Order: sequence, then structure tokens, then C-alpha cells
Amino acid sequence: MRINIANPVLGDEEIEQVTRVIQSGMIASGPETTKFEIEFSEFIGCEYSCAVNNGTSALSLSLSALGIGPGDEVITTPMTFVATANSILSCGAKPVFADINPETYNLCPKSTRKAITKRTKAIMPVHLYGLPSDMEEFESISEELEIRIIGDAAQAHGAKINGKSVGNFGDAECFSFYPTKNMTTGEGGMITTNNQELYSRLVSIRNHGRPGGELGVYEHERFGLNLRLTDIGAAIGRVQLRRLPDFNLRRKSNAIELTKLLEGIEGVTLPRFKSQFGHAWHQYTILVEDRASLADYLKSHGIGTGVYYPRLISEYPHLNSFKGVTPVADEIVKKVISLPVHASLSESEVNEVGKTVKRWAEDI
Repeated sequence: MRINIANPVLGDEEIEQVTRVIQSGMIASGPETTKFEIEFSEFIGCEYSCAVNNGTSALSLSLSALGIGPGDEVITTPMTFVATANSILSCGAKPVFADINPETYNLCPKSTRKAITKRTKAIMPVHLYGLPSDMEEFESISEELEIRIIGDAAQAHGAKINGKSVGNFGDAECFSFYPTKNMTTGEGGMITTNNQELYSRLVSIRNHGRPGGELGVYEHERFGLNLRLTDIGAAIGRVQLRRLPDFNLRRKSNAIELTKLLEGIEGVTLPRFKSQFGHAWHQYTILVEDRASLADYLKSHGIGTGVYYPRLISEYPHLNSFKGVTPVADEIVKKVISLPVHASLSESEVNEVGKTVKRWAEDI
């Protein structure tokens, strides 16, 4: 593709910092990771950040640290990447799928309430495509019913609700630094929380159950695994974090321009959300009846697209027995298609994407 759906932006500064860390001899988890955690907390405005080896580990570790286990139920959305539900299964808990909001495609609080049982221990909303889920509503449910909230923020770096950064809601929120995300460490993840006791459990479980998560200590106060991020990854992450505000501004600018170009086109539903939700624009996702036709048309013009996600995760064999009543998600998942919105797009490329979609709509 001439215009790709995603394009990680890595340059000389990332190379210089990785070289510096390699030359230091401290390439596993160490001081660089600690600095990255401190800087990420400052960016989010939260008290604590716990760096891990990937976003899936962040979700699994958060559930474990909150005591979620066999016999417990965790409510989440069926329209997400499979890691969301797999993290629940990894703790021996049961995923319960509630329906989504027809406008935002995020987990619906009203549907979530209907899915709550005596076994419900947590809710895991996903900030899909970079649009924050309705975390204030979920926090109300949490306070009322004493249910834990873990936000899946894998796509929401820099997203906000009423000016408050995602990463400050619920008990914990989990970010991914996979190469296609708004910022990357190659592979990596981060858990943010404002709960000191929870943070202590997170860093311990992340490092074989060691007290305080200290390296080189042969004391193990609880079950744990090696889920650590390397200093090499942290070095990349520190540079990317400094560049993230600019990346996100470019994504937002591209999204605004795409909206101008696509507004009013019959048969194309554009992203919809209330003004208090600050979108991180991980993806620019529209709804069309025949997305295969649009994808083929754009491909023939050298423009990449993505379908996130082609089917509900509750349809996969290992999750099918947990399938819930989700009529909105059942329909929406058939029509979503994402257009390029990433930070390395030029103004002319954004223009080309919008005008090519418009020509497709006029031709069908």
C-alpha cells in the first residue's frame, strides 16, 4: 500500500537511546524502566505506573492483583481484541459479554448492569479505537455494588474524559505499546493506578512474587511470574512518550480533516461521541453496509484499511460458550472499517483517503 493503515514512527533518537542502554550493560528491567514508569505517571497524572512486557500481561496481572480468580465473573465487551477475554480466562475467571453502545461501540453501562450477578467481581470496559468508555458510569456501578473496574486502555494513550486522562479511572487501567499503537516500545505494556496497596501487589507479582518487586532478592511472598519490561524497551518508550502529544495532535488533525471530507456521504456513518470525551484517534472507524467493497476499492488505489474487529470474540471456539445477548454488537461488527489516521500521514494523503472514499460512495 502507498498509504498504510498503520505506520510506527521511529527515528534517530530512539536508536541513540537504545544504543546508550546496550552500551551501559543494563539491558533487562532496571533504572531505565523505573524512569519510564515515573514519566508515564506524570503524563497520565496518576500516582503509580507498573511497566510490563505487553498489554495482555497488563490485563492479566491487574486481575490477579485484584484477587480475581476461579468462580468469579468479569463483564466485558465482545467487540474487542481477543486478549481482553483471554486475560480473564488466564485467571480462571469467566468472561461475561454485555452489549455495546450503538454510537460509541464501547461497552454499554445499562447492558452491563443487566449482566451483573452475585459472582460478578469486575467490569473491564475497553476504550475502543481510542475513544474513552463511559468510565464515570462504571465507577458509579463500582461504588454502588463494590465491583472492581479494570480499564482496557490498550488503544487510548492520551484519551481524556472531562479533561481527566484515561489511566485515572477505576482500580487500574492497562495500556499496550505494540508497534501499531499511538506510541510503542516494540512490545510492552503499562498498568496505571492510584492505589498504593494494589501497586505493591502489581510490582511483586510482576517479578516472581518478590517483596516490593526487587530484583536479585530470593524472597517470594506470593505467586508471581516474570512479566517485566526490558530497559531496551523502556528506552524506546521514553522517547516515544515525549513525542506522544505531537503524534496525538496529528492524529486528531487527520481525523478532523477526514470528517470534513466524509461528512454527508450517504451510507457512511462517521465516528460519534460527546464533547467531554477526548478521543485519542488510535483508529478512525466508520460504518458502511458493504465494507468488503470499500476495502477492495481503496486497495485498488493503494490505500490500506483495517477491520477491527471482523467478528465478535464471543464467536471464537474457546469463548463461544460464554456468548451473551448482544444484538447491537452483532450488527455493528459486520459494518466497521477503519481508515488511515496515523501520525505520519501527510495532508495530501489524508485528502486522498477522504476523496477516494467519496468516489467509492458515488460509484456504488
